[in-house]
Amino acid sequence: MTTQIFMASTLYGVATLAAALDTDAFGPADRRVLLVSNNAATPETTPGPDEMPGFERLRGRFDDVISWNETITPFHPGGWAPRPDDAPLWERHLRLAWNLGDDDVELAVESIQVNPALGVCQIFMGAPVTVYADGLMSYGPTRNKIDPLVGTRVARLLHLDLVPGLKPLLLTEFGVEPRIVPTDAFVKVLAELADTGDELPSVDEPALLLGQYLSALEILTAQEEEELHVRMLKGALALGHTRVVFKPHPSAPARWSRMLEKEAEKLGADLTVLDTPVLAEVLYQRMRPALVVGCFSTALLTASALYGLPVARVGTGPLLDRLTPYENSNRVPVTIVDALLPELTDGAAVTGQRPGTDVADLTKLLRAVGFAMQPKIYPDLRPAAESYLTDRLNQDTWRYFKRKRLTALALPGAVPAQLAFIPRNATVRRVARRARSLKRAVGR
Repeated sequence: MTTQIFMASTLYGVATLAAALDTDAFGPADRRVLLVSNNAATPETTPGPDEMPGFERLRGRFDDVISWNETITPFHPGGWAPRPDDAPLWERHLRLAWNLGDDDVELAVESIQVNPALGVCQIFMGAPVTVYADGLMSYGPTRNKIDPLVGTRVARLLHLDLVPGLKPLLLTEFGVEPRIVPTDAFVKVLAELADTGDELPSVDEPALLLGQYLSALEILTAQEEEELHVRMLKGALALGHTRVVFKPHPSAPARWSRMLEKEAEKLGADLTVLDTPVLAEVLYQRMRPALVVGCFSTALLTASALYGLPVARVGTGPLLDRLTPYENSNRVPVTIVDALLPELTDGAAVTGQRPGTDVADLTKLLRAVGFAMQPKIYPDLRPAAESYLTDRLNQDTWRYFKRKRLTALALPGAVPAQLAFIPRNATVRRVARRARSLKRAVGR
């Protein structure tokens, strides 16, 4: 007997799994279990994926639905993992609680480098693993060094083709090959959700603004994020859009939309704020937006790549500067959106939907950024990073790097061009050596 356990924390992830199952990406199984995890900061007040409108349309792909939150209560899914010595005990407990018996278990998880996915893989230590990625982070490096006992069990990476031609970097340190979940299959699954959310207002071809709740990630302050939403509104109005729909993040406080409503009233905009938690892709099908505006949401790429909708970005430049530490995993999504999509204030670029760079250049950029983020995990990328920084580092690409980071890694660009002669100057090197020896002598 074989039981496949699919772990999901979002309805978008469940839809990705459904599309993979519909295209026979997984082999036959006697039982398929959907393990739902609500990773919100306060799961008690935020609907999980199995409580979202449209989940029942996807439920039929699975034999059972189990809550990970209930399994490990009172712990939070993102903050709990089994102690290494306790993993065998947990496996015996879960096999009994979930009626697994002696079944062979196969796992499909997202974000394997962190909990809860990592914890589940550690519990079922002998199970083969498929990682599926529904967002832009798969195009970047693995954010943490993964225990080889887990990483070597990953057979493949399933991902959506959000940037056609761009190959994921995630898990390549283990030789994991990516496999695309067919776009037409995923769009077909999303079409099953098109008529969900009966309470949605009827608005045709609006400018759709996407909220992300970046302050919860401590990327922006609450005030800065509210101001970002106002910039989205003003930018859409400046391009001639009079009907505007704001889709707040489900966890965002209500006061944010009230501030936006006041600004819209002042500017004379016809603003609709959604209070029904549906996927952005449902809105794409129901409203067919004339423009989709966001910061670095994955939904911007699904709008463009899957539905052919015009898109524009706001605020990525300051975010690239603010993200800390440099290896922050959000850096890759921000970089992709900043490099590919037009800035909202550039009316001609938005109207013409001119990409900022082509996929070949984006691949080289992400390999350089990936090495700078995780040099110990991807040492083989150093030559690619050095080549890119030598040939392409200019006023347009500097925003993707930090001089301090380049200096720490001894990469091109660490020293300003006008001072590049210093490391090669024998006198300067001699003075530097003398200064270091004097410093050591004083320290003794």
